[in-house]
Amino acid sequence: MSFDFTLTDFNPAAPRAVYDAWLDGAAHAAMTGGKAAQASPVPGARFTAWGGYISGQNLELEPGRRIVQSWRTTRFTPADPDSCIDVTLEPEAGGTRLTLRHSNVPDGHESYRDGGWQENYFALMKRYFAKG
Repeated sequence: MSFDFTLTDFNPAAPRAVYDAWLDGAAHAAMTGGKAAQASPVPGARFTAWGGYISGQNLELEPGRRIVQSWRTTRFTPADPDSCIDVTLEPEAGGTRLTLRHSNVPDGHESYRDGGWQENYFALMKRYFAKG
């Protein structure tokens, strides 16, 4: 079994800045405080984040607006299919409204919904962009 969830957050950067940082390896690592990341703004390109803990592929890209990626961690079993993240970036006064829909998440990985994204992405991204 698997489950889906949606989270929203506000970020003090413009949508294009968030989009560009998400799809640039060095900037992705810097904005999350994670270990090395490899990323590319090219549809079909593979990516890694958090030193290889996360991996996947760009499925759909709308510059400055939307990122859809297959997504898995090293905690997924070989039998678990990739999950999918769909990140929508909408301009809002003073920054961006980020909506993340994470689908096909394997049971037992509720921590992604229950604090993982908030602690390991959203809070760190706010800090990174507030410095800029």
